[in-house]
Amino acid sequence: MLGTPARLPERQRTGSDAGVDVQRVIGGVGPRLRRLRTDRGQTLADVAEATGISVSTLSRLESGGRKVTLELLLPLAEHHDVTLEELVRPARKATRRSVTREGTTYVPLSSAPGGLRAYKVILEPGAGEDGDDQGVHEGYEWVYVLSGRLRMRLGADDFEITSGEAAEFDTRLPHRIGNPGTRPTELLVIFGVQGERMHVRARPRVRSR
Repeated sequence: MLGTPARLPERQRTGSDAGVDVQRVIGGVGPRLRRLRTDRGQTLADVAEATGISVSTLSRLESGGRKVTLELLLPLAEHHDVTLEELVRPARKATRRSVTREGTTYVPLSSAPGGLRAYKVILEPGAGEDGDDQGVHEGYEWVYVLSGRLRMRLGADDFEITSGEAAEFDTRLPHRIGNPGTRPTELLVIFGVQGERMHVRARPRVRSR
């Protein structure tokens, strides 16, 4: 029955109990920092050079031996390309929310903050074929065709890859993808915000005119 909220027992409202969750959250920052660093193949020295934080301080942060401060977290969040919330919040069960626009559906496959991001992408027939504008943004992208045909326009190059073929490119290069076929095209796409690269290449096949 709805009514006035029940008064919490005094034991639950004490300062020591209220701090339990805070300590648990703060205690999770170090492991997250270590995971972000190792996932990118970086050493403590690499992060120290990029952030100006000493190796000893970084080591103690990761092990829980150094108090977490905003002054330390800000440059680390910027270096790892994550938000402060992603560094501090407790781990949550990831929910995959697909997004569809202009005939293309994006399904997130990864949830860890920073590093490489993976997506399953489905292009309906004709998607991306109604224009010539090419996008440009920071990062590096690796594309593997699961099924169907994929038209890739990279700068002045215009070619197709099909099921079982892959390509990778710097996304600072003007680019556009499309489905020139009559059936949906399914892709596995791995995108690195900081330019992390996959090392599988496919020889572009010249698109027939």
